[in-house]
Amino acid sequence: MKFELIAQDGRARGGRVETEHGSFDTPVFIPVGTQACAKAVTHKQLKEIGAQIILANAYHLALRPGEDLIAEFGGLHRFMSWDRPIITDSGGYQVFSLAQMTKISDEGAAFQSHIDGSRVFITPERSIEIQERLGADIIMAFDECVGYPCDKDRAAGAMRRSLDWAGRGLAAKTRKDCSLFAITHGGVHADLRKECTESLARMPFDGYALGGLSVGEEWEQTSEVLALSNDLLPREKPRYLMGVGLPQNILDAVEQGMDMFDCVLPTRNARNGEAFTRNGRIKIRNEKYKRDGAPLEEGCDCYACRNFSRAYLRHLFVADEILGLTLMTQHNLRFYMRLMEGIRASIRAGRFAEFKAGFLRET
Repeated sequence: MKFELIAQDGRARGGRVETEHGSFDTPVFIPVGTQACAKAVTHKQLKEIGAQIILANAYHLALRPGEDLIAEFGGLHRFMSWDRPIITDSGGYQVFSLAQMTKISDEGAAFQSHIDGSRVFITPERSIEIQERLGADIIMAFDECVGYPCDKDRAAGAMRRSLDWAGRGLAAKTRKDCSLFAITHGGVHADLRKECTESLARMPFDGYALGGLSVGEEWEQTSEVLALSNDLLPREKPRYLMGVGLPQNILDAVEQGMDMFDCVLPTRNARNGEAFTRNGRIKIRNEKYKRDGAPLEEGCDCYACRNFSRAYLRHLFVADEILGLTLMTQHNLRFYMRLMEGIRASIRAGRFAEFKAGFLRET
């Protein structure tokens, strides 16, 4: 993997990441395809929307259909017929949020599968093995995620265990075409974040992610972690803020030097009938849209806005038609792609602050 820093406006950065399966421009929003697909849209639609890279989840794919089966098909790109970059999450967050009867030790995480109740044990080495079998372009170090609030002793223990696991994952990595990112931890405690980030920055990772955020803390606390991390992370490597998806939070994080983002928010909200627009969110089931002939958003170039009215979309949701989910998902993802395109253009033009202010004023 190669990361090129192309432009900088204040702390906001514009760059490009080259991988074995093509490049993507940063700052970038990564649609979530947990089960090797983004819900309610085809891969062709994802490309038309402007998605340059997607995320799949090693935890889910290892449980079903299994990394061995995917490897038989030549890896995740061939299995899912996606010829652009793929990033896989290591599964640390899913062990924290989904797994039952989890027991974490220095060796690894033992848990009960949320699918069939079977016992599973994942070590940092096993996580790397799974992700290399999947063949993603960017893979993540296995980490221990804790929620918020979390006392400092508990946060410190998880942070130091994640540090140890990161080193073990780095030693276990064998494939040169899979770039490995470390994940920083320490909760909202500045001294723990500093210790973790400085330690990981001394290791030869290809990029760095910020984990253990978006777990209940206030955005102001997250922002403090971002500011601290910007000063400590290597300038020449990409920075990935995991699980953050509100547009205003993405803008704030870009302003603090972050390059990569992912979140289920645009697709999940779409399936629940909520559209993101420059004029605020639209809950399409509301009665006021029953005879509304306008598109979801004037000026939007997505397929839904170019062809269908709010009245028709409301009808689809009220009638429980699958097409409604697809059209709304296409719109929300295109909204995010347009946001990132505007961010990138404004950074290169030296006008990011102006772009951010204008966006927030409209929404």
